[in-house]
Amino acid sequence: MGARKRLAADKRKEEKKQQYFAVLKNCPTSPRKMRLIADLVRGMEVNKALDVLKFSSKEASNRVEKLLLSAVANWQAKNEGVRLEDNELYVKTIMVDSGRILKRLRPAPQGRAHRIRKRSNHVTIYVDRKENVVEENLNS
Repeated sequence: MGARKRLAADKRKEEKKQQYFAVLKNCPTSPRKMRLIADLVRGMEVNKALDVLKFSSKEASNRVEKLLLSAVANWQAKNEGVRLEDNELYVKTIMVDSGRILKRLRPAPQGRAHRIRKRSNHVTIYVDRKENVVEENLNS
């Protein structure tokens, strides 16, 4: 690895230390259904987002709720001694990407077969403090 690549990798690694996120991989729900839930909580404060997810009737909301709690726990681990109630955490970004697709065959009339695609997805949630947004806007 050259010096330029190493410096870029070190820079990316340092930036990751300042971000608070959680990742869910290969969740057995179609990405389209998961994006409906992701759109509900994008940009919300964490407490309000947890309430919305808790009372949502969609099955995917349970998984996103657990993932959001994990992201908040990751924030607490990196900010020891800071109270969660004092900081206004919000869902900075939430991304839903397609995961692996299991392909199955279903019998069809006249000796044919239809392909069934069982989709899965990857979900990534980033949380941040509201104060960081104000500081970034002032700097730029």
